[in-house]
Formats: sequence, C-alpha cells, structure tokens
Amino acid sequence: MLEHRITDWDNAYANGANIAASDCWPAAWVEPAQAFRDALSAEGRARLDVAYGDRTRNRLDLFLPAAEPKGLVVFVHGGYWKAFDKSFWSHLATGAIGHGYAVAMPSYTLCPETSIAGIVREIGAAIDKAAELVEGPIMLTGHSAGGHLVSRMVTATTPLAPAVAKRIRHVVSISGVHDLRPMMRTDMNTTLKLDEADALAESPALLRPMDNARITCWVGGGERAEFLRQSALLANIWTGLGATTATVVEPDRHHFSIIDGLADPGHALTRTLVAE
Repeated sequence: MLEHRITDWDNAYANGANIAASDCWPAAWVEPAQAFRDALSAEGRARLDVAYGDRTRNRLDLFLPAAEPKGLVVFVHGGYWKAFDKSFWSHLATGAIGHGYAVAMPSYTLCPETSIAGIVREIGAAIDKAAELVEGPIMLTGHSAGGHLVSRMVTATTPLAPAVAKRIRHVVSISGVHDLRPMMRTDMNTTLKLDEADALAESPALLRPMDNARITCWVGGGERAEFLRQSALLANIWTGLGATTATVVEPDRHHFSIIDGLADPGHALTRTLVAE
C-alpha cells in the first residue's frame, strides 16, 4: 500500500528549483517572442496593445494569419497570477497561425494589486474583446495559472458574454492549477491572498462545467507530481459532470518546455488545440 502526504507545499509547486538549468528561463522566451512580433508587425499582421479595459495591463496583442482567419485562439500566460505579461509568449502563436487562426494574447493585472477573482473577470473581458475583432469558433489555451484561467472560462459561472461562451469549441489547459486550495498552504499566498471562499468560488475543479464544455488537460511527464495530479483531477471530475474531456501526459517535458509545442503547427499540442 502506498500512502501520499505532502509536507512541503512550497516545494510541491516549485518549478524552477526542480528543473535542471532552469535559470535560462524566462530569458529564453524573450528573444523569439520579440522576433515574432517584429516579423508580423512588418507584415501588417500584428495589432499590439489593444485595450480591453481601463487598467494599465488591460491590453492584448492580436496576431493574424495571412488569409481571413478561420477563428480565434486565445493564449493566457502563467506566472502564478503574480508574474509576467503577454510579451514573453508571442512566438507561441506560430502554431495556430499556421493553421489559419488568429491568436490573441492578453496581459492582466497581477496579484496582489488585484485578486484571482479580479483576474478571472479581466480575462473574461479580454476574450470578449478579442471575439469582437475575430469571427468564428474560439479555442482557449493557457499555461499554469493561465491553464486555471482558461478552464475557469468554461464553468457555469463564466464571466464571458453568453454569445462569446457559445462560440468556444475547445479549451486546452497546459499544466493548469485547477484546485486553488493548495495555494493557500504556500508562502506565495502572502501575495495571492486567497481564502477558503475565494478558492471555492474560483477553482474549476470545484465548479460545474458549462453546457457542452470540451477540455483537454495537457501536462509534461517530467513535471512536479502536483501538476500531474491537478491535470488529472479536472478531467476526472468534469467527465462525471457531462463535459467532454481528455488528458495527455507528454513525455520528457517539464513545466517550462511543455508549452514549446504551441510554436509548431505540426506538433500534437497545436493540432489538438485546433482540431475540429
């Protein structure tokens, strides 16, 4: 019989400390992201810093394919709701654009300036705005905290406008945190300021999926055990609540390399995201 008990919650969610040569990130994302923005801007296929709200970080970048978009992909970045912005990830739009989709990437206000519930509302507003700019089906994807945020969009208490919610065809949560209660046990909660009521209200795994929700929980085989558990958890629970679910454990990927597939139109992660 195997028993499981976590005694060090900070280590359970510590990625950099448990990934070899982790000090090369996030710098390794900066140069390809800038080069991608420069290239699409030169071609007239980038709309940068589109406002979707009144706060300073309520801005999104929209990247367009060469022809009329087939639909819209929205990528929401991670950073434990307290770090990064849209500028680190632009190159990850390459895969979906290669399939003919426009890609929107929003920044959002970080904790502790706002709460996780506040971020949820901002991401809803960002998706609503992007949906005004691009017609057709919508696919959502996000990494880590971003995986939480896109999953939260397809719950019964979604902040999305009803007409936008009906357009969502697929969500791919990459290394998502779907039950926020463990975050309350970590030192980072001094920044997140989660309490029990917040965690219950904003955890996708503790909420009902919206009607016709379809979600793929994608995680790296080399990730911390908690990310593997969090990924399996949401798919398991939502299967029992009527959603269409899938889980993928991609071998030899860790928490930082797991998103690389989005930059490749032929990678299984991208193909899964845009599949009919």
